[in-house]
Amino acid sequence: MIKFIVLAALLAVIYYYGRHLLMAQKPMSVVDAAKLLDVPATASAETIISAHKRLIAKVHPDAGGSADLAARVNLARDTMLRAITK
Repeated sequence: MIKFIVLAALLAVIYYYGRHLLMAQKPMSVVDAAKLLDVPATASAETIISAHKRLIAKVHPDAGGSADLAARVNLARDTMLRAITK
């Protein structure tokens, strides 16, 4: 019984970290970031920042949201702001 519990825990850890690593490596395009933030792809920095603040207030883990979704929202903001500065 103990072997089964240890094996199940090990598989859960491998599944969680494997999924996390796969999501972290997936690049986000400006179009995808714009869709997530609900702004035009050619939005200004002020528009991007205000949309990010509005959305992160809803999905932040401290507000009962998901850590994965909050990370994606932050990645979307960073992707769009990087595209503006290029």
